[in-house]
Amino acid sequence: MPDDEVRLTPPESLLQVIDNLSKFHREHEEYYSQAPLQQAGRLQARARALKSLADRWSVVEAGETSPIAFAGTEDLNAPGLVAESGILFMEGEGEPAELQRLKSEVAVLADETQQGGEWLARAMEQAWDMAGNLAAYPALADLLGERHRIIANDWQSAGLQALVARLLRRALDLLAQVDFSPAALRADLRGERKAPAYLYSASELLDRAADLMAQSAILVHENERRWRVFRARVRELRSA
Repeated sequence: MPDDEVRLTPPESLLQVIDNLSKFHREHEEYYSQAPLQQAGRLQARARALKSLADRWSVVEAGETSPIAFAGTEDLNAPGLVAESGILFMEGEGEPAELQRLKSEVAVLADETQQGGEWLARAMEQAWDMAGNLAAYPALADLLGERHRIIANDWQSAGLQALVARLLRRALDLLAQVDFSPAALRADLRGERKAPAYLYSASELLDRAADLMAQSAILVHENERRWRVFRARVRELRSA
C-alpha cells in the first residue's frame, strides 16, 4: 500500500481495537435494548398494584377486625389484585410480605440502574476522546457522525438511568409514609384517607420511571445499524 494511503488509514493495532469494541459493544447493547423494556413492564405492573389499592381505599368503608386469624380483609384487599400480584392483607397480620418484596425489588432496581448509568457515563467519556482521535484518519471521516451518534445516544441513556434511580427512590420515600398494617389502614380510612394519595403519587413516579427506561432502550436500539456499518468499514480496512 502506498505511503500516502497508509496515512489515510488507522494503524492495524488501532483497527483491531476498534473492531473488538464494535463487535462486543454492539452485542452488549443488543441486551440493553431489551432488558430495560422488561424492567419497565414489571415497574408498570407494580404501579398498577399500587393504583388498585389506592382506588379501593379511596371509596371503601373501614371494616371491623375479624377474630379469625389469617382471614383475608374484605375491606382492604382490592378486587382481583390478590391473584394478579399476590398482595394479600390478612387479619391479625402486618404489612403483606408481597408488598415488602415489591418495595425491596424497587430499591434493588434503583441501585442497579444508578450503578449502570454511572458506569455508562464514564465509558462514554473515554469513548468521546477516542472518537475525536479518529478524526486524524480520512478513511473513517464519513463514519464519524455515526460513531458520535452512538456515543451521544448512550450518554443520553446514562442520564435517563440516573433520573430513573431518583424517581424510584422517591417513590419508596412516599410509600414509607404509609403504615400498611390493617389496623393503621383502617384508622386512616376512618380519618383523612392519606394512604391513597401517597400510593397514587408513588405509582405515578414508577410509571414515569418505566417510561424513561423504555426511552433508554429505544436510544440504545437505534445504535444497532450504526455499529454494524462502522464495523463493516473497519473490517474492510483491515483486509485491504
